[in-house]
Amino acid sequence: MRESHGSDRRSFLRQAVGAGLAAPAFVKNLVSAPPSGKLRLASFGANGMAWETLDAIAAHPNVTLACVAEVDATRLDKVGKKYPDAKTYSDWRRMLASERKKIDIACVATPDHMHAPIAMTAMRMGIHVYVQKPLTHDLYETRRLTETARKKKLVSQMGIQRHSCSEYQTAARLIQSGAIGKIKEVHAWSGKKWGDTDPFPSRTDPVPATLDWEQWLGVAAKRPFIDGYYHPSEWRKRIDFGTATFGDMGCHIYDPVFTALGLASPLSVRSEGPAPGEHCWALNSVIHYVFPGTRYTEGKTVAVTWYDGDERPPKEVQAMIGSRRLPLEGSIFIGAEGAILLPHTAMPVLLPEDKFKGFQLTTVPANNHYFQFVDAVMGKVKASAGFDYSGPLTEAVLLGPAATRFPKTTLNWNGAKMKFTNSKEASRYVRRKYRAGWSVKGLS
Repeated sequence: MRESHGSDRRSFLRQAVGAGLAAPAFVKNLVSAPPSGKLRLASFGANGMAWETLDAIAAHPNVTLACVAEVDATRLDKVGKKYPDAKTYSDWRRMLASERKKIDIACVATPDHMHAPIAMTAMRMGIHVYVQKPLTHDLYETRRLTETARKKKLVSQMGIQRHSCSEYQTAARLIQSGAIGKIKEVHAWSGKKWGDTDPFPSRTDPVPATLDWEQWLGVAAKRPFIDGYYHPSEWRKRIDFGTATFGDMGCHIYDPVFTALGLASPLSVRSEGPAPGEHCWALNSVIHYVFPGTRYTEGKTVAVTWYDGDERPPKEVQAMIGSRRLPLEGSIFIGAEGAILLPHTAMPVLLPEDKFKGFQLTTVPANNHYFQFVDAVMGKVKASAGFDYSGPLTEAVLLGPAATRFPKTTLNWNGAKMKFTNSKEASRYVRRKYRAGWSVKGLS
């Protein structure tokens, strides 16, 4: 969900006009010199979160929307009305081939299974990329995108917009300050239900004339179209296209946990919930992680547990919030000297409240996550959710859906070698094969 940055945007524009903002003096690694100092944006996707993303980036005074790839013609209305000069394509590969010398930056907000193929192709052309969460569908893809961005010295940003919000930055600083002592464990949850236990439909339906089904499937295995089952919004529930509730919300809600504790690759992951079916992810996950301890944690390891759907932290953990109502999404950090409730998204609450009554919370100002990406390309700032940070975060998150395939089994993870050391079967799910005709250099 996109946060409102209207006041940030208006403030930026006022400052730009007042300062007589001109073309950037330094723009890194651009494909070619942009006209009039404008960075030329290509968007992959035109509606839903894709619209939110392209519109927010294009609001930057140094950006112009150049072209859009969208497989469903019915989802181009907003782009056509607000950005009539932007060229549109149904085939993203054709758009990159035709427009590559007219593109400086790109945003990718397709279904999860196409994030990596599109982003990798764009980066190999020298294009800076903003990719919605989760960064990729599979662990291997995430590692390759991270390595490529680093090797080619490209600016990258993952679409975890709340990473730049005041609430999450304030919480991270509060925890790192030692307000509740060293952290012993963390519990995080989301009430969303991106899973499906219903039988697989036996029907097939005609593909709408406005939808390029071949392009929508992309690297995934070919299959018949089923109206309402995949497109436009149900794909998150399907194993080949989405990454379950955790893939959707884990990148958001684990983000402040990673930032605050300085986490890296986990040591193990264990799912206590049900296994997915052949086609769809399960509901009501409980996933236990063990991470190496850091200077902000108590002991050599720290436990971080995820709950979704109807599952929630244990009653003794919930009891820490007192009379407060447990938010639909959020996390609880348990420290040696207290606890912190961090709703998704609101300011952190120190617990027990009587103990911390009168505590003066120092807030951290928000940043515009979208503008930050553009400014980083212009060499003014550093992107705070570049792939060097968001890649390891995504890898940890994607271990969750993989673990649900092996309920009540502790899977030991070797991040350097990208494999489960005690399960060859589980390691099969680190990387998938793309279908014939859809190979992607750098990934296939």
